[in-house]
Amino acid sequence: MNTKTIIIGIVVIIIVGLGLYFIIKSPTTAAPSTTTQQQATSTTATSDASSSTQVQAQDVTAGTGAAATPGSIVSVLYVGKLPDGTVFDSSAAHGNQPLTFTLGSQGLIPGFQIGVNGMKVGGERLMAVPPSLGYGSTDVKDSTGKVIIPANTTIVFDVKLVNVQAPTSTAQTTTTTAK
Repeated sequence: MNTKTIIIGIVVIIIVGLGLYFIIKSPTTAAPSTTTQQQATSTTATSDASSSTQVQAQDVTAGTGAAATPGSIVSVLYVGKLPDGTVFDSSAAHGNQPLTFTLGSQGLIPGFQIGVNGMKVGGERLMAVPPSLGYGSTDVKDSTGKVIIPANTTIVFDVKLVNVQAPTSTAQTTTTTAK
């Protein structure tokens, strides 16, 4: 096994573990609650099903509002982490302001957009983005030159979809830091 395979395996185990944690912690009721539903999803960027080209995603909370579709303007709250749990970026670091962007437009890494696609407002999703859909073989550095995301790293996002708007002809993509 190579290091990439081991890291991806660890990330998948973490996501499954978090899913089991939320299943165990969710209240048991006769009727299912939309705020504690568990749904596993796997969103693929290409027809190749290999893990190096696939975003692994699991819904922590299934949303009930409008769905995020390509071309729609979406607003999300997020936390981006390295596989060891180190937070490299978050909405909290930007004053808890949602990141707003046009789904499918340039400016954000493809894996982040693939993972958000199909979410519904009110939903929360954990996503593992492989390097091929993230930053690949390039280190991401802060303004001082310190590496914040090492090359060839699978990155993990906890994303909450807070708003979806229909596309407009004057839509602007807003990007805050490297996602």
